[in-house]
Amino acid sequence: MKTRVLVAAVGIPVLLLVVLWGPDWVIMGALCALAGIAGVELQRCVSGGTQGDWMVTLLSAAYPVLAVMLYAQWPMHRRLLPVLFFSEVVFVFLHAIHEAGRVKFEQIMAALFSSVGIAWSFSSFLRMESAGLHRVWLLMPFVLSFSCDTFAYLAGRTFGRQKLAPAVSPKKTVEGAVGGLAGNLLCGLLFAFLMNRFLGESVGYGTMAVLSLLCAFAAQAGDLSFSLIKRQYGVKDYGRIFLAHGGVLDRFDSVLFVAPVIEIILSMAGPSAL
Repeated sequence: MKTRVLVAAVGIPVLLLVVLWGPDWVIMGALCALAGIAGVELQRCVSGGTQGDWMVTLLSAAYPVLAVMLYAQWPMHRRLLPVLFFSEVVFVFLHAIHEAGRVKFEQIMAALFSSVGIAWSFSSFLRMESAGLHRVWLLMPFVLSFSCDTFAYLAGRTFGRQKLAPAVSPKKTVEGAVGGLAGNLLCGLLFAFLMNRFLGESVGYGTMAVLSLLCAFAAQAGDLSFSLIKRQYGVKDYGRIFLAHGGVLDRFDSVLFVAPVIEIILSMAGPSAL
């Protein structure tokens, strides 16, 4: 718990500084770094906790970084993305053929998923900013992910009795999941109040309540999804970059599901719809 508090005490101010006041290139660099590290972590996971094949690991780091930069300007670079993905498919399979079976299919798929799914999710923040939204909106995926994780953890430790998905994550409980929903609802409404009070926005509390609950489901789905991968390959944590919080995929698993949900809703309906 002390380590978790320490990471939060350092990480939250850094997050606020980068998101709210960081230049565009700093945000881009941070998201590219997260995507690249996440690609390596996923590759290590499917390789049984080892570094795995060096070429596939390199591709798992480099291609997500390139994909984030192209995704950020979607649809401007939509013609370059097929070239990026096809070149990665060709390179990774040619290397696998050269290695004569030492590179497994799950390692190939982890490399490709890092460029498609993980990079797309992280680049959601850049697309929201390029749409002209206030920087504070970029905090919403973090708020509606971390609050769900925190309240689910606290509720689970205090009231947890019935297991939620014991084969995937033995410590998660139904009571914790309900606590995550309630916590997200509370924090979402607080976020809306602060936006309305200090930024002059007109965020509807009813709409924000629905969005908060939707994101709570997405956050817990993201958490369980990446826990499923760890469980399948017998890995406890994806990494140690955040100490007790684990790696990028341990800390941002919920964000990877929540950020695209918020981006899709805002892109289809606009902030005014909230």
